[in-house]
Amino acid sequence: MTFDELGLSQKVLAAVEASGYTKPTPIQEQAIPPALQGRDILGIAQTGTGKTAAFTLPMLCRLEQGRARARMPRTLILEPTRELAAQVEASFAKYGANHKLNVALLIGGVSFGDQEAKIMRGADVLIATPGRLLDFFDRGKLLLTNIEILVIDEADRMLDMGFIPDIERVCKLVPFTRQTLFFSATMPPEITRLTEAFLHNPVRVEVARASTTAATIRQALVATHGHAEKRETLRRIIRGADSFKNAIIFCNRKRDVAILHRSLDKHGFSAGALHGDMDQLARMASLDAFKNGDVNLLVCSDVAARGLDIPDVSHVFNFDVPTHSEDYVHRIGRTGRAGRSGTAFTLVTDDDRKYLDQIETLIGKKIDWEGPGLDELPPPSEAPARESRGRGRSRSSGERSGRRAAPEREARTEREARSEREPRREARQEREPPRERAPRQERAAQDREARPEREARPPARPARPERPPTYGDRRDRRPTRQPEDDGPPVIGLGDHIPSFLLRPVVLKPAKVGDE
Repeated sequence: MTFDELGLSQKVLAAVEASGYTKPTPIQEQAIPPALQGRDILGIAQTGTGKTAAFTLPMLCRLEQGRARARMPRTLILEPTRELAAQVEASFAKYGANHKLNVALLIGGVSFGDQEAKIMRGADVLIATPGRLLDFFDRGKLLLTNIEILVIDEADRMLDMGFIPDIERVCKLVPFTRQTLFFSATMPPEITRLTEAFLHNPVRVEVARASTTAATIRQALVATHGHAEKRETLRRIIRGADSFKNAIIFCNRKRDVAILHRSLDKHGFSAGALHGDMDQLARMASLDAFKNGDVNLLVCSDVAARGLDIPDVSHVFNFDVPTHSEDYVHRIGRTGRAGRSGTAFTLVTDDDRKYLDQIETLIGKKIDWEGPGLDELPPPSEAPARESRGRGRSRSSGERSGRRAAPEREARTEREARSEREPRREARQEREPPRERAPRQERAAQDREARPEREARPPARPARPERPPTYGDRRDRRPTRQPEDDGPPVIGLGDHIPSFLLRPVVLKPAKVGDE
């Protein structure tokens, strides 16, 4: 089947032909015709099967009629990460070259002003992450009452990132009569419940069994010890890889991404980093450098494991075994895309046995070992010890030259060392007989006799005679006046009697009639 048989419009067919595609992928072949009819779609397919075009092309055909109004987008596409949202925007720019559509992107790390301006002009296509979308809605900058098509992409990734409550809220805000296109690589119970609640009689499109890996990917396991040895093993595999062009290296933690990136850069590799703590400009710059070939290694966390369309990745390295078995499928799906061949190496330590068993159970097959397995790998103690390069540790010349101390000296105990010190202490006591200790009083008298006589101390200062109390002393600071015998008592205020109290008081005679 060709694209001409799917029922797409001439504008869309011209853009697809200009992009170099002539034959649709299985999911595009099964999903596009019912999507053009307005049916809900439940698409289950592994990564790299063309899911983005499966909903982009029918949406472009539906949007050829009508225009969007301010703050009221016509279609809404929800993506779990900023990188996926930017990638879908690029797909609309490529396939919608013959359409005059306004496409708005709402993601974190970008100023609100620019995004608000696009919303106010009227967006035919709104591509957003759940958090920023609801932020705009809560501020009153966005209305979802005119949504015609709702697309939920990478739904299982939404579940892993905790976006399911946000998805449920968005589904309740959009009109009940909208068309819903729902895509996921796996179908855990929570995703199944979500589809049953918000999809209306959907067409189920499943082009591969859930959680399967592409047959074009060669998978291999490499046994190793510890993080330091893992980094050395990774460098050895990269240098000896066949048909190596570029590679994506996955770590479980963001801090390990930074450590591994510095290590590769230190050893002369051309590497970039991508993780969730980076700002949006740095993330896009690192991703563009990898796509353009400026760097051939991209160290990242699982933020880049889902849906990134980098078509020509030759290798994938799992520096850490993923703790969730589904993440393994998405990680190695970055290579072997669109029918190309790829290679995926996974570095495994003894602590990863449980996660490895879960992965092999999920994909339904055993993964071959590249070299010795975990049971055949020599223990770390048999490996040659490497010198510590810590700057705070001082080493002797024997240590710097690699010589080890004599076994007898290493095995000597504290008791043996104490016994060796005893003869030396006895010899010293023989050479210097101990001084007889005199009583404290006798030693003090001897010291006084041997001490040279000092000058007589000056006589002590005579005691100051006591001064008779005078007026103003603390004890006589506020004297009281004794009342006279023939007068009323007077309150003693000392010399601080106000002048108005000293004035004579003249009593006026009462007027006749006053009471």
